[in-house]
Amino acid sequence: MTDKRRVTVREVMKLQYDLVDGMMSVQDALQAMKYKNNKSLIVEKRDENDEYGMVLISDVATKVLALDKSPKRVNIYEVMTKPIVTVDPEMDIRYAARLFDRYDLSRTPVVENGKVIGIVSYTDMVLKGMCEIN
Repeated sequence: MTDKRRVTVREVMKLQYDLVDGMMSVQDALQAMKYKNNKSLIVEKRDENDEYGMVLISDVATKVLALDKSPKRVNIYEVMTKPIVTVDPEMDIRYAARLFDRYDLSRTPVVENGKVIGIVSYTDMVLKGMCEIN
């Protein structure tokens, strides 16, 4: 048994993320990105009964660039993953890491009361959770 303190997703998540409309073209969405270091876009819900989506830079590379499609003519909804797994900000990062492994995730939105409040990745959990807090 270790005496390590419990570290939550809230403590390590990034507060900067890009939320885009699924109807945007890939080109417009990429140009609108404020936080390019996140390597992802969170796709807004269409209404309160909808779910969030996500587009990774790798999705754009494999579904647009590699297929030689025009980013001006491909909409975000065509390359996004939806629905996506989200995590609660109070989740222990050890459980979040297990969830990432189980569902082959690299990053996911942090959702509280039905709203995105951040984004968390393996990098955040390891570098902020294991290295800085211990």
